[in-house]
Amino acid sequence: MDKPSVLLIDTMHPLLTSLLQEGGCKVVEGYTWSREEVIRRISEFAAIAIRSRFKIDADFIRQSQGLSCIARAGAGMENIDTEAAITAGIVCVNAPEGNSTAVGEHALGMLLALNNHLIRADAEVRRGIWRREENRGQELEGKTVAIIGFGNMGKSFAKRLRGLEVQQLVYDPYIKVDSATFPFVEQCDMKKIFEEADVVSLHIPLSSETTYLVNEDWIDAFKKNFILINTARGKNVNTAALCEGLKTGKISGAALDVLEYESISFEHIESSALPAPFQYLIQAENVLLSPHIGGWTHESNEKIACILAKKILKVISKD
Repeated sequence: MDKPSVLLIDTMHPLLTSLLQEGGCKVVEGYTWSREEVIRRISEFAAIAIRSRFKIDADFIRQSQGLSCIARAGAGMENIDTEAAITAGIVCVNAPEGNSTAVGEHALGMLLALNNHLIRADAEVRRGIWRREENRGQELEGKTVAIIGFGNMGKSFAKRLRGLEVQQLVYDPYIKVDSATFPFVEQCDMKKIFEEADVVSLHIPLSSETTYLVNEDWIDAFKKNFILINTARGKNVNTAALCEGLKTGKISGAALDVLEYESISFEHIESSALPAPFQYLIQAENVLLSPHIGGWTHESNEKIACILAKKILKVISKD
């Protein structure tokens, strides 16, 4: 009996290849294959593993006879037409458990750095500038932190906030918070968050419901000035509205690991002529930016490989 073949079209941790081979699979690395070449040869494979190099849309899936599994090395599934896959009998798997610790730590690190002006202060000291009063920080203790979305990433952030003596509010209409596991978290509606939040952290997928969730009306609904953290997806936030909020002071600071101007692969900024809102962000001292690396640790790379290998093997072993 021939070994089932798995196609990798993005570079991943070598552990994924070795675990799949140990599980009886043949692994083919198609890192340089074009989308057209992948489609032409897809019938050779039982599974395909991707990060975000291109979209696996309905047209791709229609031409994927024999494919049993589409695996995403990460959390978000917006670049895969999961409904078309289900209709075609293809199982879609991902690995949000693998980088949740990394995202939780990154969100907390960005918040602490922003609150204490660490990036600016470091740059000043390196230039021989010693300003203490101007870099006086804000403590988190006693503040109210709102977590929007309580999946793997939201839960991870909540756990890392626990020792900081903040009030934690959670909004997620699709997940009921387990009060036994998270007794330090209060699940509530957005009305309470609009009234009480000092910090808001997004941990939501990208969908029609969440695209530009953060817009002018959403920002204006907050009673207090607040810090916004986004380690989810760039298009969860309308950047122009965010910049207006920063200019008026309604948003007192922003920590952004993701931007709406990212390419679909997350590997670069899409436009060579960067729009005015982005130009504002890169010069604003109360904005902290990183290049979509919240879940991008050495440890998460290994965890994702292990989790994805197990899920792929489970699917194709049933065929």
